Amino acid sequence: MTRNTKRTTRRNFLRGLGGTALSLPWLESVSTGSPSGSLNLVSSTANVQQRMAHFYVPIGVVRRGFFPGEADDVIPKGNLGNVMKSLGKQNPKLSVKPLEKLTPTLQPLEDLKSKINLITGMDRTFQQGTDVHAQCASCYLSSAVPYTVKGTAWPLDRTLDHLVADKVGRKTPFPTLEFSCNSHRDNKESIYFDNISWFGIGHLAPSIRDPRKMYHRLFSTREIDRYRDITDLVLEDARSLKNELGGSDQQKFAEYFDSIRTIEKQMDRLEKMRTELSKVKFDEPPEAHLPRGEYIRLMGDLMVVALQTGLTNVTTFMVGPERWDTPYKFEGLFDKPRSHHQMSHNQTKMIDDLLKVDRFHMEQFAYLAKKMDAIEQPGGTTLLDNTLFTYGSGLGDGSTHQYNDLPIIVAGGGKKIKSGQHINLPEGTPLANLWLTQSRLMGLKMDRFADSSGEVTQILSNA
Repeated sequence: MTRNTKRTTRRNFLRGLGGTALSLPWLESVSTGSPSGSLNLVSSTANVQQRMAHFYVPIGVVRRGFFPGEADDVIPKGNLGNVMKSLGKQNPKLSVKPLEKLTPTLQPLEDLKSKINLITGMDRTFQQGTDVHAQCASCYLSSAVPYTVKGTAWPLDRTLDHLVADKVGRKTPFPTLEFSCNSHRDNKESIYFDNISWFGIGHLAPSIRDPRKMYHRLFSTREIDRYRDITDLVLEDARSLKNELGGSDQQKFAEYFDSIRTIEKQMDRLEKMRTELSKVKFDEPPEAHLPRGEYIRLMGDLMVVALQTGLTNVTTFMVGPERWDTPYKFEGLFDKPRSHHQMSHNQTKMIDDLLKVDRFHMEQFAYLAKKMDAIEQPGGTTLLDNTLFTYGSGLGDGSTHQYNDLPIIVAGGGKKIKSGQHINLPEGTPLANLWLTQSRLMGLKMDRFADSSGEVTQILSNA
């Protein structure tokens, strides 16, 4: 921002020394780009861009804790194929009910109940030729119809996030951003177990796992160590802009800068902890002892800031990889690092621990959804209102490895979405129906997505 003008549009960047840049959040009194450069009041939602974010949880869930009406169900025994067919089909017909009493795993979403939809009954097709886990994440958002991609065992083609970004990501600095919370580097599995975002067949969209690297990607154009604290570099320009804002926007501006400082402090703390842990000999990699929730929330804070400031309109957020046995420290749950995958294969003995992990993951999703819902945007809306924020997993149950009746929650969506519902779809409804619905809500003119058979009209407010 130059000294001889008061033009402060939402696309302006506050710039400091060393090529560092910090994008602005939406501010009510800042012009959206009028020719005169004056400060205008923005009250319309007409120009608010819809956003899309996917929060992926590996290895499914414990059904009795997540799905309504299954609290007393017993894990069936027998052939895996028969088990997969027998589970999740207690309600094979369509039903739409108000989302009332939440199950234990869903309880962290109690305060957001009016802004979420629990969607059950959707299935995926497992294409024979790979391990069950191999297609869980990699093909979760795939636009490929199973058994149609030649020369590969994976039904994998350009994923939903990139198709949507082709429409809504052309004017943002980053068409998409891929976040991963797998801090381990042991590379036990192939890339198919550890990624949900793909440019196309065989072309991975690599995720960023290090909070510092993501921070620099978002806010810095030159990596200069002596300029680590970005807010110190832009503070002078920030004060100048702040004087032009109304009272409520000054508070928003201060909160925004405080959130950036908090992210920096969290990164410094985790980096210091990682350095200290690297000096100690553990059976597990040092990363196994990093506090899991803090790491996920830090990466999530970065995702929210990127969406808030318009650096991107499309993100994917992967909580962890499929099938890796490398343990994590679930702080507050267990006294030592534990492997989510290993626990899932002993569900009858570790049911209580697995239920704790499922709720732990839901707490992180709820934390981010609440944070988004607290960020004001034009027309009295919030960032959550203007975002399709989806929780999901590629498995319906981590113990039985079923591809049917997946655990899906859609938060946000604003006036385009009917919320506060439990939608149980008929048996055999493809998950791709939801992705088709979301792509159309994001403005794509698409007749079909993968093996979709139609929209999930029950979530549409104009249906």
